[in-house]
Amino acid sequence: MTDLFLKAFIYLVAAVIAVPIAKRFGLGSVLGYLIAGVIIGPLTGLVGSETNTIQHFAEFGVVMMLFLVGLELEPKMLWAMRNRLMGLGGLQVGVTTAIVMGIALLFEQPWTIALAIGLIFALSSTAIVLQTFNEKRLTKTEGGRNAFSVLLFQDIAVIPMLAFIPLLALPELVEKAKHAAASASEHHEEMSLVAGLPGWAVGLVILGSIAGVVVGGHYLSRPLLRFVASSGLREIFTATALMLVIGIAALMSLIGLSPALGTFLAGVVLANSEFRHELESNIEPFKGLLLGLFFITVGAGINFGILFEDLFVIIGLTIGLMVLKAIVLLLLTFIFKIKGSARWLFALSLAQAGEFGFVLLSFSMQNNVLPAETAQLLSLVVAISMFLTPGLFILYDNVILPRYEKVSNDREADVIDEQGSVIIAGVGRFGQVVNRLLTGNGVKTVVLDHEATQVENLRQINIKSYFGDATRPDLLHTAGIEESALLVVAMDNEETTTELVEYVKHTYPHVKVLARAFDRGHAYKLRHAGADFVIKETYHSALEMGAEALRALGSHPFLVEQQKAMFNQIEKQSSEKLYQSWLGGEESQTYDNHYQHLFIELEETIREAMDTDRMDKHALTDREWTPPPKGYLDEFGAPPSDDQPNEPLNDASDEQEKPA
Repeated sequence: MTDLFLKAFIYLVAAVIAVPIAKRFGLGSVLGYLIAGVIIGPLTGLVGSETNTIQHFAEFGVVMMLFLVGLELEPKMLWAMRNRLMGLGGLQVGVTTAIVMGIALLFEQPWTIALAIGLIFALSSTAIVLQTFNEKRLTKTEGGRNAFSVLLFQDIAVIPMLAFIPLLALPELVEKAKHAAASASEHHEEMSLVAGLPGWAVGLVILGSIAGVVVGGHYLSRPLLRFVASSGLREIFTATALMLVIGIAALMSLIGLSPALGTFLAGVVLANSEFRHELESNIEPFKGLLLGLFFITVGAGINFGILFEDLFVIIGLTIGLMVLKAIVLLLLTFIFKIKGSARWLFALSLAQAGEFGFVLLSFSMQNNVLPAETAQLLSLVVAISMFLTPGLFILYDNVILPRYEKVSNDREADVIDEQGSVIIAGVGRFGQVVNRLLTGNGVKTVVLDHEATQVENLRQINIKSYFGDATRPDLLHTAGIEESALLVVAMDNEETTTELVEYVKHTYPHVKVLARAFDRGHAYKLRHAGADFVIKETYHSALEMGAEALRALGSHPFLVEQQKAMFNQIEKQSSEKLYQSWLGGEESQTYDNHYQHLFIELEETIREAMDTDRMDKHALTDREWTPPPKGYLDEFGAPPSDDQPNEPLNDASDEQEKPA
């Protein structure tokens, strides 16, 4: 027992130290686990022969992973993604498998081994790629979406691979395994529901078991989960979730199928269940720990003797595999019309082998498909390719992406062949809404943006816009600034926005300038530069969210509108004092002590007004919504109108901010 505690402590210490360090350096948690295994295994010898036994237990983490993958795959989502999922993902797996298999056959490998190697190397690392996409905010890019489609297809393809690989068993390896099992003293007969049955009966048992998982998951699991959830005991719900996964895995093992197949099907069946998120939150920690343990055992089981003996062969295989997969992926981008930097992101992000490669290698070795020596060599190829993946993302960020951005943004500004009464500088998420509202009301606009990609995206949805820097005087002249009535400044650079407002108000004082501010301080700078109207980009949405929060907490809708209007009114009344105080903050125009004192007074005024408002009108919550009586809003204040002439600067903050 003491030895067991010590070994468990070593594994946990290795993970706790190596994984956070690996993530800090952008290597990802999977590589962190692999590094931890290498350190406690081949390098220091802290763990040894027990690694294989622990690995069999840790492989259950893969079963849990596929259950969670199934929970994420709603049938509607799969149907919506069918073209990219089956086309792009299916071609990537099929073509890569065929090419790798062909190369293996050229090296005189048996066709069964060649096919198994092709299937293993066709997969990429879901864990590394998706984690990197999230960290770099690439998930919603064109390259990121297409890469996700391929990864999703690969995760689904693992299921039939696990079912198919045992059929590739080599007779000589099977005989060798039988002799080894017969000579082992602890050998015992495994339980099976299909042992000794004729073929037709085996088929019926398998079909019946799968049908039972699907039907039971749909009709029986929900009442069971409702009954357990009604107890209010979280640990019992966790036990129920584990019971479902373990029970289905055991059933699949009894009928000779992969446990992962059954749990995946169960996950898909439960994808539309109201308990889906609860199941995910309960299974996720166990999945993470077991998968982490599995990857540590993979690292600990790496044979450095094989690595140093065949160093050039392994490095050559690794680089050759990554180049081959990248070429296949690049060819697919031409077929599916993935262009620009998205093409390279798609190809480079999926060029490595993946964590499921370790699973399939271990599974192939257990089912007598691959010799142990070959599996160990291929494990090194998979591991090294994953180690090299962060370098591919660095290559994309520092070499490829800047070239595409430079090519697009360094081109000549578009020739502006029309003029309008309103010029909109910047057409991101904020400027687009302004432009759509104006054009919807028949107002002629001229839209300028300095991001070529954004301009092209707008043109694809029939929004006419021009590429160019709105701060250039010649471009403003071509756009017709002299004849324009309004300039809407919606750019995302604070300094550039302020300079543009100052230039236009000095050169074309007749043009009314409406500007978007990032925060309170930026709003003051824009007003000081001469902007006629300034609004902070999130003020009204934040005000609406606060009002909805009050309604959700039980406040009467009319009272909420009253309090929202009062908040807005107090902010407007204090705007001039705060602005003048900010102007008095010497030449730096920053927040001084006087400004901070005024801001604190503003917060106190708002709290007192809200308290008075609630006490005076608490009875409103006892009746349904009705229009306010005549004169009510005049007495207590009404929401201000943005189109009133000579409105003071809207100085309301989009959040409770510290003014220092």
